[in-house]
Amino acid sequence: MRPIINSALSRTVLMLAVLCSPTALANVSTPAAAHDPELRKLLTEAIESADSFENRFDAEVWLVDMSSRLKKFVDDEQQRLTLLRGIHREASRANLVPELVLAVIEIESHFDHFAISTAGAQGLMQVMPFWLKEIGRPDDNLVNINTNLRMGCTILRYYMDMEKNDLHKALARYNGSAGSRKYSNKVLEALRVNWHKR
Repeated sequence: MRPIINSALSRTVLMLAVLCSPTALANVSTPAAAHDPELRKLLTEAIESADSFENRFDAEVWLVDMSSRLKKFVDDEQQRLTLLRGIHREASRANLVPELVLAVIEIESHFDHFAISTAGAQGLMQVMPFWLKEIGRPDDNLVNINTNLRMGCTILRYYMDMEKNDLHKALARYNGSAGSRKYSNKVLEALRVNWHKR
């Protein structure tokens, strides 16, 4: 399993990589987060930001393994593979372990890219729509899988850096439940049960 932790280099890689595609935001429910200029900058760059696998063999092994696990959530094989490629690409770009992102998506939306929470968070990683306005892209669509993954992974990496890679604290910030371990425990349990490499 790749390390979740990295330092200033990961932050630089995140800024250059996660922010370079024309599509891509997290379940941050606190309005104060919208005024964080550093996170706003990261998200803007992420939207402006290719393949994340080192070689074909690695890609095949990971995709076959994760596709069999994802089958209980997503029936269509082609849809699973497309989703897994996107998750691996965006997680790698943000220097996150792809399996952690899979666990977050399981808890956030149960892999329903049309999901909308009662608070208004949207898509796979349940990104709040205010981020689109904050970064000057109000017409982007958070139901778009690539947009949602790009933004969700960018935000999660930002909180990982902020919390010095403390998963419980970073996940709580992502969910807007700082000070509680209820959400992070759910994500880490999903990671252990469904996504951790065996």
